Amino acid sequence: MATDRNGDNNVERSADKQRQIQAEQDQKDAAKKGGSSDSGSQGAAQTGAREHPEPPLPKQHQEKPGHEHELEPAPQFMAPAYRGSGKLDGMAAIVTGADSGIGRAVAVLFAREGADVAVAYLSEDTDAQETKRCVEAEGRKCLLISGDVKDAEFCRRVVQETVQAFGKLDVLVNNAAFQEHADSLEDITDERFDETMRTNIYGYFHMARAALPHLKEGSSIINTGSVTGLRGHATLLDYSTTKGAIHAFTMALASNLASKGVRVNAVAPGPVWTPLNPADQPAEKIESFGAKTALGRPAQPEEISPAYVFLASPACASYITGIVLPITGSPGS
Repeated sequence: MATDRNGDNNVERSADKQRQIQAEQDQKDAAKKGGSSDSGSQGAAQTGAREHPEPPLPKQHQEKPGHEHELEPAPQFMAPAYRGSGKLDGMAAIVTGADSGIGRAVAVLFAREGADVAVAYLSEDTDAQETKRCVEAEGRKCLLISGDVKDAEFCRRVVQETVQAFGKLDVLVNNAAFQEHADSLEDITDERFDETMRTNIYGYFHMARAALPHLKEGSSIINTGSVTGLRGHATLLDYSTTKGAIHAFTMALASNLASKGVRVNAVAPGPVWTPLNPADQPAEKIESFGAKTALGRPAQPEEISPAYVFLASPACASYITGIVLPITGSPGS
């Protein structure tokens, strides 16, 4: 199915705003220049079905909103050792932010398990087209819809177009996010705080509210939280705040929808190799990204996506609702 670019002006305004926030922080970082960077750990644990990249990673910095096709090394999202078994056979899903990163990996595995997938994304057309190609290669339909989840009308449109294209909606994955570091609370302007809150929390709220009339017994909502929402993060003050709110929203909505038979859960990843971080951190910090986890490396998207399949599948998780599942590469939450 063809890309439907909805609200071009809103999309470009939002992308421009995010780049402006990034540029302001880059200037502050340049002014503080001087700290040394940790080159990473030696001998990171290789616990997956194939070898995953480990620190030191190539230094790189991307312009927001970040592009997966420019990342080096390319994120591993195809999960070649994962065999589908019809866990989501005949279902229809929406995954926001599925042009890249965790969202793309989730879209691919959902398709491998038998679901058609609508991909809602901001403006990363090249990446979104690759997600579509991968979903269709699994034998399922893929709908691309470009727009800004801060806009409640866009969220309603995503749901409407998904139901029109697939005839139903069974799973909503709220995953789109905005992140930009700050060394001080004083660096975070009202406009910047608003951008983070409206993308990360309002977007989830808008999508869930729009999806609810179409969800039935056995349906589910899965929210992407973060280890930062569990532990906090010194330089991700606003982002951590939104992720903590997402965890609370997950548990509250799970209680609210339990009587309707709609399950609501969250996954809280630690550091994952996606465009989100090189489009946030200075290039020298990316070299040691993920090195402080117990496993000594960042996760790859394909190491996170099976959890979404598990939580979405009635065959696997029919009695699970209101949980926040940490996948952090370290013991405890």
